[in-house]
Amino acid sequence: MSESHTAEHTHHELGFIRKYIFSTDHKIIGIQYMITAMAMAVVGGFLSMLMRYQLAWPTTLSPNMAKLFPTAWAGGIMAPEFYISLVTMHGTIMVFFLFTAVLTGGFGNFLIPLQIGARDMAFPFLNALSYWIFLVSCVVIFSALFVQTGAPMGGWTSYAPLSALPAAAPGQGTGVTLWITAIALFSASGLMGGLNYITTILTMRTRGLSMMRLPLTQWSLLVTSVLGLLAFPVLLGAAILLTFDRVGGTSFFVPAGVIMNGLPVDHSGGHPLLWQHLFWFFGHPEVYIVVLPAMGMASDILSTFCRKPIFSYRMMVYSMVAIAALSFIVWGHHMFVSGMNPFLGSVFTLTTLLIAVPSAVKTFNWLGTVWGARIRFTAAGLFSIGFVSMFVSGGLSGIFLGTSAADIQLQDTYFVVAHFHLVMAIAPLFAAFGGIYFWFPKMFGRFMNETLGKAHFWLSFIGAYCVFFPMHILGIGGQMRRIYDPTQYLFLQAQQPVNVFITLAAFVLGASQLIFLLNFFISIFAGKRALDNNPWQATGLEWTVPCPTGHGNFGEELPVVHRWPFDYSVPGEKEDFIPQTVPATATAKH
Repeated sequence: MSESHTAEHTHHELGFIRKYIFSTDHKIIGIQYMITAMAMAVVGGFLSMLMRYQLAWPTTLSPNMAKLFPTAWAGGIMAPEFYISLVTMHGTIMVFFLFTAVLTGGFGNFLIPLQIGARDMAFPFLNALSYWIFLVSCVVIFSALFVQTGAPMGGWTSYAPLSALPAAAPGQGTGVTLWITAIALFSASGLMGGLNYITTILTMRTRGLSMMRLPLTQWSLLVTSVLGLLAFPVLLGAAILLTFDRVGGTSFFVPAGVIMNGLPVDHSGGHPLLWQHLFWFFGHPEVYIVVLPAMGMASDILSTFCRKPIFSYRMMVYSMVAIAALSFIVWGHHMFVSGMNPFLGSVFTLTTLLIAVPSAVKTFNWLGTVWGARIRFTAAGLFSIGFVSMFVSGGLSGIFLGTSAADIQLQDTYFVVAHFHLVMAIAPLFAAFGGIYFWFPKMFGRFMNETLGKAHFWLSFIGAYCVFFPMHILGIGGQMRRIYDPTQYLFLQAQQPVNVFITLAAFVLGASQLIFLLNFFISIFAGKRALDNNPWQATGLEWTVPCPTGHGNFGEELPVVHRWPFDYSVPGEKEDFIPQTVPATATAKH
């Protein structure tokens, strides 16, 4: 952006509605994404509490629940179709409208221009449009909960032919139509954001900021955006084909010979595995669309509070690129039980296990960063360490699921539930929490309460392990992942106390998130003021501007970068950090 626009960016005052509602400022849009994602998290989290209640006490009469949900809990017992709709809506809301939205939409918007020394995104209007389309998609998916015939019941994967036949189940009519609409809108929003992120990072970096001087958060967002541009169109295309099957009489996903309600279905020539191939071609990169930004943010935060450079920066970058590339050739491991040729299965096993290599490189680099460090145990630092712990714990179980011989035995059990919750849900959520505690002063000019933050961390850390680690045991014992009532099976009854324990732990984990929400919203207005631009003594460009940062981000002149973002504890230097804007000659001797 030319310097002639500097005055406009630094002095132009906007009204409240233009500034905070219909804003094109990347920071406000980022905060809008975060708060919207938090609202969706409350909804998705509440649904999971209902699911856990059912799994712990499936045959216990619940008059109070019957009063709250007179149809779904008729007679005091949850209806099976209501349970499976909870599974569907919980998974959809959490994967798309929380994890993807808060990490790429929230932190991506807030951090990209600040960390690369730009005044805003390359396309501010497109950026705002992306958020508003995302918001509409949230409203559409939320409205599916209130459809008279029920919410969709096909799981977050929405497998065909169940999803292709509106009459297949109560929620498969309007409910699935709303699901498809919401996912299509979300995909369109994600594509707009991805284009904007790539253009901004590649073309608007300030002077001196070469690619190998970027913070790892920026590398992760760049790689994630490329992943999104390649993966989301596949999901969008699959959703369009699914719509054709539902309303246009086509048969992309419905084979001949399907009998429904005693009558043959008027479709032929399709194949349900086509949907699985298309969905998982998107679905596995989606895992890394969520995880990679978490890796980048946790790396930057970890380095800051360890007061050490990140261990092997270049290998961290190369590992992210390798993970992204490999993520497009592993989707078949989700389909080992689909009748796949064993030779093809062995190929997908090989490619899946290859991803363990760059993942292990990153893990050893995080350990190398922590090793021997003078760690500052702030809430943000604790959550970044917690991210590493959760990612490693979940990643180890992934080795079993990536191997066809083991996966065929564990497919569709709670072992899978434990694995993907630790890797795709809890680990990225810990990184997101760390990011919010870390960059909160830059967002609102105040700190979040550290004591509440640490209480939030320990309750979440212990609670998450108590919830998800025992699920491995349930899965090995044979408990199915979408089961409505485990006590109906004799061989599962001995495990029921574990289900009760998990549910009690889940309630504690859910309640601990209320501490975070209370801390977040109170701190916006009453938190301790951040009087220093750089309260954590960090090195990135975002810490050279005021807290909170005004319109246009930087003053009259854009910053000039002279070094990488990990100059911590440099030998011979007076301070244990050197900002990226400090010239090399200025730090020669103090």
